[in-house]
Parts: sequence; structure tokens; C-alpha cells
Amino acid sequence: MSHPPKKDGKAPTQQVKGLLHSGIIFSVISFITSLGNLAFQSVLGNHLKGQGEYGSANSAISAFIPLLGLIPAMATFAVTHYIAHFNSIGDNARLEGLLLGCRKFLLHLTVAGSLLAVIIVKPLSIFFHYPESLMLVTLMCTLLGLWSAFAVALSQGLAWFKRLALIGFLAMVLRVVFGWFITLNWPSAETAVLASAFALLANLLVLCWRKELSLHGRPVSPWNREFVHYFIVSAAFVVGNFCFFQSDFLVAQHYFGKVESSKTALDAYAAAGILARALPMTVMPLLAVLFTSRSGQRSGNIVAEQLKLACLSGFGLVFGAICLFTLRAFCLKLLHRNTPEAAAMIGSFTTTMVFVGLLQTLAYWVLASRWTKISLLYGALGLSYTLVLLALGKSPSALLQTMPIAASAAFLILFTAWMVTMRRHRHAPQS
Repeated sequence: MSHPPKKDGKAPTQQVKGLLHSGIIFSVISFITSLGNLAFQSVLGNHLKGQGEYGSANSAISAFIPLLGLIPAMATFAVTHYIAHFNSIGDNARLEGLLLGCRKFLLHLTVAGSLLAVIIVKPLSIFFHYPESLMLVTLMCTLLGLWSAFAVALSQGLAWFKRLALIGFLAMVLRVVFGWFITLNWPSAETAVLASAFALLANLLVLCWRKELSLHGRPVSPWNREFVHYFIVSAAFVVGNFCFFQSDFLVAQHYFGKVESSKTALDAYAAAGILARALPMTVMPLLAVLFTSRSGQRSGNIVAEQLKLACLSGFGLVFGAICLFTLRAFCLKLLHRNTPEAAAMIGSFTTTMVFVGLLQTLAYWVLASRWTKISLLYGALGLSYTLVLLALGKSPSALLQTMPIAASAAFLILFTAWMVTMRRHRHAPQS
């Protein structure tokens, strides 16, 4: 699956001009979607009155389900990268063969991931102190999420950003409407997770464009030396992303979920965490466009547009952090969790998530650029970050003091490595 040379070393003018535009359009639609997801959180905050129910529901949705789906997520990034590359250079024959081959590959991987999730869900639920009923619903949501991986890889790889935004918007509508109804009548963490599972049905919308994917080529297995190499790199990226963005939720669930008196702190932690995690989520569409673009081309005029996307992502993080810290009381009221405990957590959470967003921006750039050592470093930093939180974050105050320090230290290390590599590749031809 080695990359064939381009016919023209210059990036197409239309692609250069349209990259930033696509990123902004995708981000605007996704921002509207994120407001709808905030409305879903408001519904949960209003309906889930039981102590610890709100915190357990959000830790399951935001951290435990992604943990069970790590392996298919690794494959999704690898497949997206190659779809984007062959689509960018106009190699339709190899693109069709890859799509046919990867469809079968992702099917097998999803089955394997489903079996693995069934096996590990019980020991993980014991370690993180989840009730058995919540685990059953979480497992169902995980399995639905695994089966939607191909739709995401396909849409992002083919640069269907507007369609991807439409799927996300529909998922938000289903989540809010179904979530409001079911948690009103049966308020519990289980029904909150069930609403998120129901929203995944929006991925079926990709079937509306099946005629555009009437593939007639011969399936090409993605498994060769280069794909395996990139799969390992993608694995480091996905693990790093999970550790920086979501592992603290599991650490909090492990330490606070087992003690009844700590469940109020878990609710406050969940509310502050949901708001702060919205910062990197808001700029994620820009990073999706950046990843697809850089997977296709890594030299010429397009690099300047890619840097603009990266910088715009950074400015969005800082601006969002200022707004959230200023309006923290109002935002917590929207979630029906405006308590002194939650308000006091916003500052540390916001600082942490700014650094996490910056880390993810560099990581997307590195993964699309196929810089193996830096991607492995990102994964190692993520694991180190999680281990530090497990060692030191045994109380809410200790956890919130540790997070921004550990995240900022990881960013400085990764940024230094990124700068050194950028200088080294500045005048090198694209691989």
C-alpha cells in the first residue's frame, strides 16, 4: 500500500482555497450540535436527582464506552488515513479496492471488538464500581458504537464533512428528544446511557449515499507491512487521546464511586468536566479537516492552510476557556449543577482541557504526517498522564491540582518534539 507519486507537486488551487472554508463550515454546524448536546446534559441534570446518578451516567458515556471501543477506533484512524490519501491523489482503482477490502476488515474487527467488550466489561465494572444494570446498557451502547465506525471512517476519509456534520446533528436531535422522554419517565443513569445508544442510529443515514459507493473493483486487503506499521502508530494516537481526554473521569469514578459520601463530589466533577471537555470537542471538526487534508498532502501551498487550521484551533481553545471561566455560574445553572463545589473545579478543568486540546492538535498533525516516533511519544505521554492521576488523584482536590500540571508538562514535551521534527522536514520532499 505504498503511496504512488503525485502527478503534480503543487496542491490543487481549489483544495487550498476550500480547506479553511470546509473547516469553518463543519465547525459551525458542529458547534450548533454541541449546543444541543449541552441541552441533553441539562435534561440529565434536571431529571437525574439521585445522588451519584448524574456522575455515573456521564462517566459511563464519556469514558467507559470509549475505553471499550479503543481497538476499533485505532483501525478507524488507519483506514481513514488511506482513504483520504487515495481520494486526494485521484487513484480511484486503489480507493475502490481499499474500500471493499476495509469494509470486510472493519466488519471482522468490529465482531472481535464486540466479543472483547463482552469479556472485559465485568472486571472493568468491578474496578470502576459500576452497578451491573448500568454495565449491561453501557455494553449495548458500546456495541452500537463499534458498528458505526465504518460510517465515520468513510465520511471523514472521503471529505464528506457536511454529511458528517448532518449525521452528528441528527444524532444530537435523537439524543435530546429520546433522552428527555425516557429520563423523565424512568430517571436513572441506565436510561441516560440508553439515550446515547439510541442516538447512534443516526449513522444509518450514510446508507442514503450508498449509490455513490457502488464499488465494482476487486477487494484489496489492507493488511501489509505499511498498514500494520500505521495501525501501530494509530494505536498510540488513540491511546494518547483517550488518556488525556477521558481517563481522569475513570480515575474519579474509581476513587469517588465506591464511597457513598463521595458521590456528591462525583456529580460536581462530572458537571465541571462536561463543560470543560466541550472546549476540545468544539474545535475537533477543525482537526478532522486537518487530519484528512494532511493525510492527502503534506507539502506545497496546502501546508499554510493546514497551519491556519491548527492556529485557529488554538485560538478557539483559549477564547472558549475565557468564556467558560467568565460564565461558569451560568453554564452550571444550565446543567442544574450550580454548586460551590462544581464552580471551584472549573478553573483547573478549563486549564487542563486547553492543554489537552493543544496536545490533540499536535497529535492529529503528527499522525497524518506519519511521524512514527512522535506519535509513539504522544501515546507514552498519555499513559504517563493517567498513571500520575491514579497515583496522586485520590481526592477531588488532589486530582484537580495534578491534572493541569501533568497536562502542561506533556504539552511542552510534545511541542518541543514537534518543533524539532517540523524544522527537519521543512525542506524534505513528501514521503
